[in-house]
Amino acid sequence: MLPSFLLSLREGLEAALIIGIVLGALHKMDRRELAPAVWWGSGIAAAASLAAAAGLFRFGASLEGPAEMIFEGTTMLLAAAVLTWMIFWMQRQSRSIKSELEANVRKRALRVGVMGLFGLAFFAVLREGVELALFLTATAMASGAQANLIGALLGLAAAALLGWALFTSTVHLNLRVFFLVTSVLLIIFAGGLVAHAVHEFNEAGWIPAIVEHVWDINPILHEDSTPGMALKALLGYNGNPSLSEMLAAIGYFVAIFVGLRRAAPLHR
Repeated sequence: MLPSFLLSLREGLEAALIIGIVLGALHKMDRRELAPAVWWGSGIAAAASLAAAAGLFRFGASLEGPAEMIFEGTTMLLAAAVLTWMIFWMQRQSRSIKSELEANVRKRALRVGVMGLFGLAFFAVLREGVELALFLTATAMASGAQANLIGALLGLAAAALLGWALFTSTVHLNLRVFFLVTSVLLIIFAGGLVAHAVHEFNEAGWIPAIVEHVWDINPILHEDSTPGMALKALLGYNGNPSLSEMLAAIGYFVAIFVGLRRAAPLHR
């Protein structure tokens, strides 16, 4: 539940901030008559994202045997890749996203009107929604559909409430700290997805285990127990991991560390 809550909260808040910036720019321009186009674009994009999530989950549930393992492993790797890209993109663009969005709103409002604002809102929300659909599909494979759905609904509700509070009241949130903390947690989660994906590929015979079980602590904390499943969903925990699982997770975290160190000078 926690991974899906965190993912939904972050993606939902990003979408809420984008829509809030767009509506705020229209308010400054005194073009409030274009606001319904923004809401329509956001709503249709949200419905399309929901359909994408349902389609991915249904397709995965229809598979069996090695095909199911390959689909799960591929989905987890893709989710980890997109999640990592999202974190790096936000780090690079966070300072300029508001000014760029406002400039885009002014240009579209003057040149193409309703359809331009509809498209801007639609594609902004669709990007967040499809990313979230992919993430939730991956987390559902690790923690189960019911807990995943509850966490996602709670996260989206919290994001909507927080987004509303930020734009209509005196509530202040340090967004830099919020995105920093969630980025750290999501990097840990992505590393778990990479390890879990390699585990699925081990079982499908696509990637050799090298050493089948480096250790086995399942007698102490079994991966199918309640705490074990929580750790499995959040960190990709495996009580008896293969060597290739461990190498994949370590390699991911090393790559992230190097990437963040190289990107750091951009903000000095």
